[in-house]
Amino acid sequence: MREARAPSGDAGAGCVRPGLHPSERLREQGFTLVEIMVALAVFSLAVLALLRVETLTVRGAATVDTAVLARMVAGNVAAEAVTDAGAPAVGRATGTEANGGRRWRWQRDVTGTPAPGVVRIDVAVADERGTIQARTVAVRRARPGGS
Repeated sequence: MREARAPSGDAGAGCVRPGLHPSERLREQGFTLVEIMVALAVFSLAVLALLRVETLTVRGAATVDTAVLARMVAGNVAAEAVTDAGAPAVGRATGTEANGGRRWRWQRDVTGTPAPGVVRIDVAVADERGTIQARTVAVRRARPGGS
């Protein structure tokens, strides 16, 4: 295979060949500093956008984790009130429970309903800061065997 060589009148092997169209000359010269800077700016914006998405994803996962654990605690407290042999007393009860490596504060309000012998059980669960993260409602007979 033969190598293409510049005519003997050319000064060096790395020079742009004479007789090329101006657009062909630009392609042979490579990127300009301005083009490189614009490319880096676009790349930087893309990286920043991806980092923001990553941050939002992590925050969203933490929020979902907190909500799921709080709902589990609320469900446990309500299930305990519904399945105990004796109906819970009308009024407010509070307590704490550990779940998922966290301490949760719960509040259970038991109130009567228009149906005779049936009580409503409202449970609210708060995190360590006191922000309510979950609520649930259950009903049960006020007395076993009662109407």
